[in-house]
Amino acid sequence: MKLGILSASPNNYSTSRLREAAQARGHTVKVLNTMRFSIELEEGEPNLHFRSKQLSEYDAVLPRIGASITYFGTAVVRQFEQMDVYTPNTAAGISNSRDKLRSLQILSRHDIGIPHTTFVRDRADVLPAIERIGGAPVIIKILEGTQGVGVILADSTKVAEAIIETMQTAKQNVLIQQFIKESKGTDVRAFVVGDNVVAAMRRRASGDEFRSNVHRGGTTEAVTLDEKTAQIAVRAAQIMGLRVAGVDILESDNGPLIMEVNSSPGLEGIEGATGLDIAGTIVDYIADQVDFPEIDLRQRLTVSKGFGVADIVIPEGSELVGKAISESLWDRDLTVLNLHRGTTIISNPKSSRTLEAGDKVLCYGRLENMRDLAAKKTKKKRRIKPKTLSTNVQPSSE
Repeated sequence: MKLGILSASPNNYSTSRLREAAQARGHTVKVLNTMRFSIELEEGEPNLHFRSKQLSEYDAVLPRIGASITYFGTAVVRQFEQMDVYTPNTAAGISNSRDKLRSLQILSRHDIGIPHTTFVRDRADVLPAIERIGGAPVIIKILEGTQGVGVILADSTKVAEAIIETMQTAKQNVLIQQFIKESKGTDVRAFVVGDNVVAAMRRRASGDEFRSNVHRGGTTEAVTLDEKTAQIAVRAAQIMGLRVAGVDILESDNGPLIMEVNSSPGLEGIEGATGLDIAGTIVDYIADQVDFPEIDLRQRLTVSKGFGVADIVIPEGSELVGKAISESLWDRDLTVLNLHRGTTIISNPKSSRTLEAGDKVLCYGRLENMRDLAAKKTKKKRRIKPKTLSTNVQPSSE
């Protein structure tokens, strides 16, 4: 396998370990400075130049895109995707994970625990927003901070209001997030590769510091996650569009809460805490996947006029319940790509598999044949929470 590691820091620990692991396995590997690419666009020929020369062919690339170059870096990754070069982390996945608001918006529609978070712009909305998430203390985060930078604990509502006003004046967008006091300055980093959590560590903040990042003096210890928490970590990474990710989890009284999904997780802390060869695991995974690059099904399969893909949800009482795929969907000339049943995903299900109420089936075929089966948009009933306004918040006159 010929592997390119996209990194502007060839000598840092993570990049060096990945290069060493690839070489030890007999692969050809080169660290490519992400900023030295030129993207070439011509009809039918997406192409790349590196250091002003035609880029040679690669089987796979592993993006290690720094936050400061996210836009250009993801454009380079996207170009590799168009050239059918395998990457475990898609450009869309990296972009999703870099924006804290966007990533939480995406996760919020799934059955995955996240800290109660709010995003406001108008000063008049700040105090009611803080009350809605349970009042002070609260965590204030800038949207694109990394390694704990731009994360502040506000002990009181007045302090929170002052911090938010200052940040907004400095043109910074901020999130207001529930403070999970029972986590006590600790979190868990689950390292996801493919469909598995291959390592996990608990990070503990140093002294009075509430941020547990290793870069801020936090200590680490290896942990083994229970099956539920591991499944949640894998799902969160895959929902983001990432196959190699560091998923940060808060341990709350209500179960695991996903705090962040990192698309370029560092290896030094996790390898030091666990003693495992994480770099080697990543390289082995990529080598297994190079023949199967990511494909945007909706982009590829809608080229034929009138054809496409659609999710079909089997409701209670449907005529499809109790019928085999062969006698229900095949009769409509539909190809079943996968079937979601609860938390289980069944790829390429057998034609004899019987459909059950609640199944979600991803199908490809003529759109007209799916029109009456496609999942209908339904409005979710919102939970009405009791108003808990503090004495310094005036009720709206609306």
